[in-house]
Amino acid sequence: MSRVYNFGPGPATVPESVLNKAREELPEWHSSGMSVIEMSHRGKDFAGIAEQAEAVLRELLEIPASYRVLYLQGGATGQFAAVPLNLKRDK
Repeated sequence: MSRVYNFGPGPATVPESVLNKAREELPEWHSSGMSVIEMSHRGKDFAGIAEQAEAVLRELLEIPASYRVLYLQGGATGQFAAVPLNLKRDK
């Protein structure tokens, strides 16, 4: 396979080791009998994934315990929409 490097502002090149691990784990996540994309976001398996992701994110970005980590959809559009809400003052 010929690899292309994307230096654009959106999605970028993912290391092949990450792609290979995703390929191995996508059909069945840790003997759960289902793929991560098939499981409930409220289930114990996915809760463990989210907790581990948050722990790694907190460590990498040095996020203190006094802050909450939110996983939200929306990308740049969501961020742009949030600007006026963050600048709004309560009366």
